[in-house]
Amino acid sequence: MTAPLLITSAQNPRVKHLAKLRDRRGRDQSGQTVLEGYRLLSRAVEAGWPIDECYFCPAFFLGENETALLELVQSRGAQLFELPEHLFQKAAYRERPEGLLAITPVRDNDLAKFPVKANGLYLVAEAVEKPGNLGSLLRSADASGVAGLLLCDKRTDLYNPNTLTASTGAIFHVPIAECPSSEALAWLRAQGVATLAATPHTDKAYYDVDLTGPVAVVVGAEQYGLSDFWMDNADLKVAIPMLGKIDSLNVAIATSVLLFEAARQRAAGHKKQ
Repeated sequence: MTAPLLITSAQNPRVKHLAKLRDRRGRDQSGQTVLEGYRLLSRAVEAGWPIDECYFCPAFFLGENETALLELVQSRGAQLFELPEHLFQKAAYRERPEGLLAITPVRDNDLAKFPVKANGLYLVAEAVEKPGNLGSLLRSADASGVAGLLLCDKRTDLYNPNTLTASTGAIFHVPIAECPSSEALAWLRAQGVATLAATPHTDKAYYDVDLTGPVAVVVGAEQYGLSDFWMDNADLKVAIPMLGKIDSLNVAIATSVLLFEAARQRAAGHKKQ
């Protein structure tokens, strides 16, 4: 590994730039974001995600694999910079950093580039507000074999560090398009994909609906749920039966329930009547 550049001054422009990327405004202005920690960086590298720069502090390393990862990152063209503990702590997003920060460009999530998959299972997320929930949606989407995520009328930043961390790297694998709800619906209809919305105002349980065909699970904001636009245009409306005292689920949990039921039906070749 070529010797990295040691940065010791808090006034260094690179350190200041790292700190700016903690905020959405800095990310929007630069078109970059930060990957933090071994797991997220290693999964980005495995997925072939481009890394522009990587900053590290051995004092925060949690294991013995960080050096090999840094060598791999450098071999793919990234610049390496070593920071002392106090500067790394200043730049890190987490209270307990792991000694690795990487700057990467954000991707252009244009609907025109969104993949069409025969008999695809899709996820639509409308106005999700919490970065952690958005990351969890990506994680469930990847695990259940979703063909792509349509992120509509967004209220949070897809490249927020909390979103990236909660996705555990799924963001590097799940195709994503960001667009208004009207454009997402038009795209789904053009591809013959049915839309499914969860609501308590139906007697049809989610496991009694055929989810083996092309379908998009549509989920909404944490506090208010889906807008009238999606509820009025949904092809299928299902309920998740609640057997306890609580009458609703966290959006990420509810999404997982619906996606994994679709995955179960598809794996079983099961056709609901």
